[in-house]
Amino acid sequence: MAYYRQLGTVPPKRHIQHRDPDGNLYYEELMGEEGFSSDSSLLYHRGVPSAIVASEAWDLPDQTRTPNHPLKPRHLKLHTLFPSPDEGAADAVTGRRLVLGNNDVRLSYVVTGTVPSPYYRNAIGDECVYVESGSGTVETVFGVLPYRAGDYVLVPRATTHRWVPAEASRLYPIEANSHVHPPKRYLSRFGQLLEHAPYSERDLHGPGDVFLVEGTDVEVLVKHRVPGLPGGIGGTRMTYATHPFDVVGWDGCLYPYTFNIEDYMPITGKVHQPPPVHQVFEGWNFVVCNFLPRKVDYHPLSIPVPYYHSNVDSDEVMFYVGGDYEARKGSGIAIGSISLHPGGYAHGPQPSAIEASLGVESFDESAVMVDTFAPLELGEGGLAAEDPAYPWTWAGRRLGEGGEGGDGGPAVYSNS
Repeated sequence: MAYYRQLGTVPPKRHIQHRDPDGNLYYEELMGEEGFSSDSSLLYHRGVPSAIVASEAWDLPDQTRTPNHPLKPRHLKLHTLFPSPDEGAADAVTGRRLVLGNNDVRLSYVVTGTVPSPYYRNAIGDECVYVESGSGTVETVFGVLPYRAGDYVLVPRATTHRWVPAEASRLYPIEANSHVHPPKRYLSRFGQLLEHAPYSERDLHGPGDVFLVEGTDVEVLVKHRVPGLPGGIGGTRMTYATHPFDVVGWDGCLYPYTFNIEDYMPITGKVHQPPPVHQVFEGWNFVVCNFLPRKVDYHPLSIPVPYYHSNVDSDEVMFYVGGDYEARKGSGIAIGSISLHPGGYAHGPQPSAIEASLGVESFDESAVMVDTFAPLELGEGGLAAEDPAYPWTWAGRRLGEGGEGGDGGPAVYSNS
């Protein structure tokens, strides 16, 4: 985070005695990034934060990945993975289904009921969870974060937390193997968001107060690095002697926060702007962008929908979350869809969408995009949600019945 916060009770100086009213010493924990050479926070616990009484293996949801080979664009219908949140509803952690991933980032999807998730800690990297719909709270060792539709929930690496939905929630977790932060070009050399940034510190909402919870023998699911397992990822169920949320105070620049897409100010231009103007976050070898309702290009001969473009260095993943996405009409793409356009493949609007966009003054569309600089593979959720007709839609065709590539030869696919 770019700025300092303090909640609860902390001593006047770092690393000195801090005691409760009865004279008992609080236990100080330094939580820091990059070998304590980057952002950090100091937390003060009633109990010993290292005191575990058990450690057992936790079997993660399926983490296997299948290469995108032969190379082709993909359309994944995420809403088909959880057709009814009321039937066998999942929790926000153990119910995640892997959609796409590589060694830098993993994209999952889950539809929750109202049952709280287990206590959870991702020790591999930061999590940036987009809330497609629903509301609730995320309880964390730093305090409580309310969430609502349109929020990005940013949870720093190794933050103990749990999700408590107030209603069924559709969540799109972006799990990094690194830290996730605002784009460097929008930050001053001291970390402040600059005037040309599409959002500011006023739009970032951290916990409002400490969240003090008592308890013993508390289980926490920990996702961590294990060479040799699928994706190099493993899980452990740790049992703590005292509750992790026994923090009486903390201060620093490292903590979870939310950012809602309503507070993002789209950057527009006289002609069509390239994707980087829509960037909201970045991690190691990937970026996160959002495409939102906005005025479009105002040159008299402008073409508002994107031009065809080749991802020569990256795979592009678009998650369609609202409105009517102008460039994809006729492709089968709808709210809840993901499109994957891999590096080495030129893509762009459906042919009929180009003429249809001429003279349009604004777009009512919302999408979350992740661009990765290493190839993405399909998880079991991605394979289960695939629409096999999508790759052929630019040619006005789809797979028919029988013949090469399917059960038949090509058949007409509408581009209108």
